[in-house]
Amino acid sequence: MGSEPFLEALAEHFTVVAPDLPGYGLSDRPVWARSPRDLAFLMLRVLDRVADEPVHLFGAGFGGWIAAEMAVLAPNRFSALTLLGPAGLQPRTGEILDQMDLEFQMYIRTCFSSDEAFDKYFASGVSDEYVDGWDYGREMTARVTWKPWMFSRQLPQMLIEFTAPALVLRGQHDRVIPADCAVRYAELLPGAELRELAGAGHIVELESPEALVAEILRHPAAVSQA
Repeated sequence: MGSEPFLEALAEHFTVVAPDLPGYGLSDRPVWARSPRDLAFLMLRVLDRVADEPVHLFGAGFGGWIAAEMAVLAPNRFSALTLLGPAGLQPRTGEILDQMDLEFQMYIRTCFSSDEAFDKYFASGVSDEYVDGWDYGREMTARVTWKPWMFSRQLPQMLIEFTAPALVLRGQHDRVIPADCAVRYAELLPGAELRELAGAGHIVELESPEALVAEILRHPAAVSQA
């Protein structure tokens, strides 16, 4: 939702495939799915249908967790991995924000670096379609991330085996995912590089799409086609 400017800018440099996760974007819910790894399995089946060669995988937020699960389940399918503000690992300090008790406006405001940044992006108001899409996806999030909330106890042991070039990004003012989550990913992924986007919040793809693309292009992993 709302990530078109980022995808369009990325498509100037890469061939981009950006499917909705199952149960998000008003897509059908896989009622049997009970973990992010289940969604990663489904996304790998999608990948099998659209690409034969290894690809550069990008994921942000909860999608970053799914991307990490995909990477460790089928490492040979990926030439590179880029994660932005990823969930999926338990922070050693702080907690990942629980969105389940928050209304849309409060949660999305928190996703931006400041109230001013939120007001600028939504200057013309928030559409009902945007709110409905978020609320629909939140139910799927509850199904697959509830206990423990937004992290896996198994994933850390698997990340250490992924050896393709990896880049971990986070917004400087991310108020949703503690900084230590990105730090842990960078520590666990062999040879991973950690970068911070100055002035940005959690959803950098909405707030600073050009800066995000520039960071991706600065990394050696960008030589792979996404």
